[in-house]
Amino acid sequence: MEIIADLQIHSRHSRATSKDLTIPNLEKWGKIKGLNLIGTGDFQHPLWNKEIKENLKEDDKGILWGKNGMAFLWQTEISLMFSQNGKRRAVHLLVFAPNGKTADKIIVYLGSKGRLDYDGRPIFGINARELVFDLKNIDERIEIIPAHCMTPWFGIYGSDSGFDSLAECFLDMRDKVYAVESGMSADPAMLWRLKERMNIVSFSDSHSFWPWRLGREATIFEIDELSYDNVMKAIRTGIGLKGTIETPPEYGKYHWDGHRNCEFSCAPAETKKLGGICPKCNKALTIGVEYRIEALAKEKEGHRSEDAKHFHKLLPLHELIAFVFETGIATKKAWAVYSSFIEKFGNELNVLLNLKKEEMLKEKIDEKLIELILLNREGKLKVKPGFDGEYGVLQMQEKQERLF
Repeated sequence: MEIIADLQIHSRHSRATSKDLTIPNLEKWGKIKGLNLIGTGDFQHPLWNKEIKENLKEDDKGILWGKNGMAFLWQTEISLMFSQNGKRRAVHLLVFAPNGKTADKIIVYLGSKGRLDYDGRPIFGINARELVFDLKNIDERIEIIPAHCMTPWFGIYGSDSGFDSLAECFLDMRDKVYAVESGMSADPAMLWRLKERMNIVSFSDSHSFWPWRLGREATIFEIDELSYDNVMKAIRTGIGLKGTIETPPEYGKYHWDGHRNCEFSCAPAETKKLGGICPKCNKALTIGVEYRIEALAKEKEGHRSEDAKHFHKLLPLHELIAFVFETGIATKKAWAVYSSFIEKFGNELNVLLNLKKEEMLKEKIDEKLIELILLNREGKLKVKPGFDGEYGVLQMQEKQERLF
């Protein structure tokens, strides 16, 4: 069976998240998006843990089921801030538990390291190697995956406080880390250039349930049966890991270098000319993912890993609708068009990945929007790169200009 999974989300108890982020809303909008499996998010937070147990029922394969048939995995994200080799380090790690009993043991362990009730993504002063060692001693089936691996401040390879390799971070526990999460500002083609022995997954890091956030990045599995062990086996071995859904890396908040407050951004070549200094405020630029990839790359652009998986580059449907009709993504107009798609074609990912032009023409979908959906599917949309916490912006290109 094919499973499309978004296994990095947060609860409303994390900072900067929607107050309406609930299990029922995740179920409802996960189905509308076209997801089959979602991470619970923040399972160690006491209030959210209670909601998980009240709303989801666990089977004997480590899968939690919602009342409307959506499947979930025990998942959380934690922040580690520590010193290693005389440098301040900060990494975000995804943690997955094979069942509720193991999740409870993880909670006890994390509780011994600090408070769990102040934020859905808690911060601990332990190093990454120690965390992996301790969690694997609880249960070897626990999975740890570096989140948004290239972002400047909390990515494992981040330009500000990250590492140059997985081995440098995890030391003798490196072989217990099997995959990294690409994040929005990078895609697998960029990460292949690092020549690290790892699989690549992609998840949304969603802070709300809205379909332009939830499932905007996801991983596609092809497994015999939905179980925790089968999902993690695919992540560890690559067998059953069919590919990923990525936003164009330019769409991510940290793709290029720049300063948000100065409204200045630039490509790595320009950054080098500037000596890494912002021409407006004369302070150091926030170095983005593209620059960092060039600094770490062991292969030239275009290198493809031997075990590379296929990946799609897609903008959310709401973004395309808003672009065509020159409106905001959450306006009545955008919602009316979006709802019409869902009513006619089932879910958003079906529209973005599979829906044929003839089917859309038959339903009298706006022809400009049809063409944009097809360009999106082919990865041919032009996006002004995001930088220093600002999302990238969809822009015109030659073929789009002819449409408009």
